[in-house]
Amino acid sequence: MIGRVFISLLVGLVMAGSAQADRLKDLASVAGVRSNPLVGYGVVVGLSGTGDGNSGLTLQSMQSLLSRMGLSVDTGDINARNAAAVMVTAELSPFMKTGQEFDVTVSTVGQAKSLQGGTLLMTPLMGADGEIYAIAQGNLVVGGMGVEGADGSSITINLPTVGRVPNGATVERMVDSPFLDTEYMVVNLNRADFSTAARTAEAINEVFGPDVAVPIDGASVRVRGPADPAQRVAFMGLLENVEVTPDRPAAKVVVNSRTGTVVIGGDVKVTPAAVTHGRLTVRVNEDFNVDQGATVVNGADGAVVVPGEATVTPDSGISVEEQNARAFLFDPGVSLSSLVDAINGVGASPGDLVAILEALREAGALRADLVII
Repeated sequence: MIGRVFISLLVGLVMAGSAQADRLKDLASVAGVRSNPLVGYGVVVGLSGTGDGNSGLTLQSMQSLLSRMGLSVDTGDINARNAAAVMVTAELSPFMKTGQEFDVTVSTVGQAKSLQGGTLLMTPLMGADGEIYAIAQGNLVVGGMGVEGADGSSITINLPTVGRVPNGATVERMVDSPFLDTEYMVVNLNRADFSTAARTAEAINEVFGPDVAVPIDGASVRVRGPADPAQRVAFMGLLENVEVTPDRPAAKVVVNSRTGTVVIGGDVKVTPAAVTHGRLTVRVNEDFNVDQGATVVNGADGAVVVPGEATVTPDSGISVEEQNARAFLFDPGVSLSSLVDAINGVGASPGDLVAILEALREAGALRADLVII
C-alpha cells in the first residue's frame, strides 16, 4: 500500500512538473563557462603522532622540502609521525581572478590515521595541462576523529583522514574563457531533447526578437550575443532567466538491481498482454534421530543391560508450497496507474516486478526503455 501511494505521488509530481516553466539556468549551461579541476601533492605537519611514521614517500617528501629551504638532511634523521603525505583537490570556478581564494580538500595517501590539528604546507595546484593555477596552504578543518587505546581497541567517527582548508587556495593564474571573444554563445541543455531545444530557441526569440536563437541539435542552441562586450553580462542575466517549458521526458523504467528500487516514468504504457504470476516455495528441514544402543550381559546376579554406542539417523523433511498463479490482462495503451495497480494486486515484490517488466519488454509489450543500474 505504501509503495502504491508513493508511486502515485511520484507520477503526480512528474505530471505537474511537466506543465511548469523552468528558468533556462536550471535547464542548461553556457559552453565554455565551467569549473576546472585542480590537483596537487603536499605535506601536512603538526599532527599529534597520527602521521605516516616511517613511510618512504613521506620521508622523501620531507627531505625534498627541507633541501629547498637550504637544509641538508638524510631520511634516516627524519621521523614523520607528526607529518602526512596528502593529495589536495579543488574546483576552480569560472571567471575567478588572480588573488581570489577558494576552498580545498586534503586527503591522506599514506598511513596517517588522522589529520586532526594539521597544517597544510605550501602546495602548488595544477590543471589538466600541467600548469600551476593556484597555491594552497593553511590549517585543516577535520570533521572526523579517531581514538585508539593501549590494548589495541579503537573507535573512528566519520573520516579523520580527510579535511578541508576554507579559503586555503589563492588563484595565481586565470583560466582563459571564450565568453567575451566569440560572436555566438552556445547554450547546452543538461538533458538532450530535440523538442526542448526547439522550445528553448522559441522562448529566447520571444524575448529578444526573431533569429536571435537557433537550435543546432538536440542538445545545443546557438544564441547571437551583443556586439558590444560590455553588454554581454547584462544580456546573459536576462537570458538565463528566460522561462522554458521542457518537453515530457522519454518513457523509461529505471531499476536498481542492488536495492530493488523501481522508478517508472509517467509516460510508460503497454500494448495488449496477459501476464501470469505465481510462486513456488521449497523448504528442506534437516533433523536427526538418536537411538541409544544397549548390550545384555548375563552375570552372577542375572542379566545386566550395558549402554552401547548411540546411533544417529538423518531425518530430512521436504515440503513444497505453490501459490496459485494469478493472471491479469493489459488492455491497449494501459497507463502507468493501471500497470502499477495490476502488479500490486497480485502482491508482487520488487524482484517480481523487475521480472514482469523484463518479460513485457522481451514480448515487445512495454513501450519504454528498461534501464538497469
